Amino acid sequence: MSMIQEFKKFALKGNVIDLAVGVVIGGAFGKIVASLVEDIITPAVLAPALKAAHLSNLHDLVIPGTAIKYGNFLSNCISFLIVAWSLFLVIKAINKFNKKQSSETPPPPPPTKEEILLTEIRDILKSKN
Repeated sequence: MSMIQEFKKFALKGNVIDLAVGVVIGGAFGKIVASLVEDIITPAVLAPALKAAHLSNLHDLVIPGTAIKYGNFLSNCISFLIVAWSLFLVIKAINKFNKKQSSETPPPPPPTKEEILLTEIRDILKSKN
């Protein structure tokens, strides 16, 4: 098998494609969360702190005399918490769905006539010994 055929077989597996879709969706979700934090949560929640510091942007919050941008850090922490909470809820829902599917397994079929007959023969042979 040539290297190109091997790569094609690998790249077109379902798991690789699912992973690629997950990465793309995750990137888009990350941008949505970043916009939510910077455009909605920050102005609503941190506006009083920004006004007290005489700033208009969260990224301008720095420790004077240093390059430490704690405003940017706060924004990233809020984004992380939103993404982590969302993933927790999604995984919890998936686990709940999988648990329902696994608990609904049908009972094993009753033994066949041959199995019943063989069991009786086995029991008779055991009783003779």
